[in-house]
Amino acid sequence: MTGKKVIALFDVDGTLTAPRKVATKEMLDFMQELRKTVKVGIVGGSDLHKIAEQLGDGLLTQYDYVFAENGLVAHKEGKELAVQSLKTFLGEDKLKEFINFVLHYIADLDIPIKRGTFIEFRNGMLNVSPIGRNCSQSERDEFEKYDEKAGVRKAFVEVLRTKFAHLGLTYSIGGQISFDVFPQGWDKTYCLQFLTEFDEIHFFGDKTYKGGNDHEIFESERTLGHTVTSPDDTRKQCTEIFLA
Repeated sequence: MTGKKVIALFDVDGTLTAPRKVATKEMLDFMQELRKTVKVGIVGGSDLHKIAEQLGDGLLTQYDYVFAENGLVAHKEGKELAVQSLKTFLGEDKLKEFINFVLHYIADLDIPIKRGTFIEFRNGMLNVSPIGRNCSQSERDEFEKYDEKAGVRKAFVEVLRTKFAHLGLTYSIGGQISFDVFPQGWDKTYCLQFLTEFDEIHFFGDKTYKGGNDHEIFESERTLGHTVTSPDDTRKQCTEIFLA
């Protein structure tokens, strides 16, 4: 890799951590070791606060780039690069129409349990959870198993795609209990506009299949995509590629 400007870009859930869990010290130490060889960036669908809960409070200074909400909130070397707003993009009337429909749909949804916080409003996206984000970890695990068979999120997304086709939105199923909603082009490839100086962008993610929230950036011609199955697998693949 001599002479080339290389960056390793990582998803969070399922790649650096178990879903919504805190990264292990071993993983965090490994990432700092990796930074001695290549630039390292983080790109997650969650907001900055949630990513910091998983990767530590020093997040912005411990990585070269941090892209929260798919890069809609972007930082380089601890400094803010840009912030994009869903509210500005859609306008209040369209946003309200969409949110009202989602809440009605969830109210009529017959699933084993429901908790609270069914919609989380972020800078650049909405996160929709049929069970509600206030559920416990064990309830998350149970819903994930239930959803694999019942296809609750997939069916929900198809209804929204049809009903709101005119809004030009993308729906991305990620994590255990929810899916993200954002304008077309605001998936994880959005962050690539901030990485034009690099000759090679290696992306590591677990949900690289079609419909997964790592798919678009994994498939992008700008990246070299790597599918991982766990944080241990991420470490193994990075060692083989960068540290061997």
